[in-house]
Amino acid sequence: MIAFEGVTKRFGAWTAVDDLSLTVSAGEFRVLIGPSGSGKSTVLRMMNRLIAPDAGTIRVEGEDIARLKPEALRRRMGYVIQSVGLFPHWTVERNIAAVPDLLGWPRARVRDRVTELLALLNLDPERYRGAYPHELSGGQQQRVGVARALAAEPHILLMDEPFSALDPITRGALQAEMAAIHKATGTTIVFVTHDMDEALALASRIAVLDRGRLLQSGTPLDILTDPADDRVRDLVGREEWGLKRLAVETVKRRRAIPCRRRRRCAKRWPRWWRAAPTGFPWRTGRGIRWARSISPTCCAGRTGGESPAEPTDGPAGAGAARPGGAGAGDAGAEAAVRRRLPGARRHCTRRTASSP
Repeated sequence: MIAFEGVTKRFGAWTAVDDLSLTVSAGEFRVLIGPSGSGKSTVLRMMNRLIAPDAGTIRVEGEDIARLKPEALRRRMGYVIQSVGLFPHWTVERNIAAVPDLLGWPRARVRDRVTELLALLNLDPERYRGAYPHELSGGQQQRVGVARALAAEPHILLMDEPFSALDPITRGALQAEMAAIHKATGTTIVFVTHDMDEALALASRIAVLDRGRLLQSGTPLDILTDPADDRVRDLVGREEWGLKRLAVETVKRRRAIPCRRRRRCAKRWPRWWRAAPTGFPWRTGRGIRWARSISPTCCAGRTGGESPAEPTDGPAGAGAARPGGAGAGDAGAEAAVRRRLPGARRHCTRRTASSP
């Protein structure tokens, strides 16, 4: 859909974008994030030729944008800016209909599209159609700005920090609406922000920029779990890493991840079972020490398997159930071992008739 191939942009001696190669796929919600001066907005403005690159090629839907007329290119893209930019002497309806009117849409189609977008963005069409921008709150003005950008049904929507000036409640509501719009329409969205929480909440893929260079590109979970360097790690936030990961990782996906220690459990437990002189390995000090090193979720079998700590079949059980095995006297020995190793996990000790 959008491809940057070795793009560079300089302003005098300052390099705003340095040899950028980046691809945005169709239907993707791509977020560009980085500190101030990292080149995020410059990259966005080069997509619709508001700024021309000094080197490299930018392709949109396979076409080199340098060969396209700027006006024709911009009419194929929606553009939302931080300051909204509504025409103050036009009504809400006329502001939203600006691009469809330029494209020569029939009046009835324009009116239906305005009604559809106002409803989509939770603005009552009958109430707000004839209102002027100064009669709207900041959040309502931003909604109208988004509606205007979507009016001509563009394949690409560019958004340059559109919610940064809003209060947290309004910003959260608009973020939820944008996520719903993206899901419903499948529009390719390129979104610039400096807020990592906003990026994690909205993006299907994130591109991290710093000093005009691409540091890392990947899914939100990739950025959180495998940051490319300390600059990415600092941008994510070292202290809040765990909470942010919980916000983007689902329980269903977490359960589907194979346990790295499960292979260790599956291989060692049967061998230890056969080698244990009393019939059950956890009764030995070595077994309890090993049990302490295992995560409870590992032995619990998060993929649905049974815990090796509580088998339902196998060699003769433990204690008096096995001739010559551990009898009632072993219960006291086991308790003594557990006292010496108070950190032994309770879930890794099999409950038997001879256990206390």
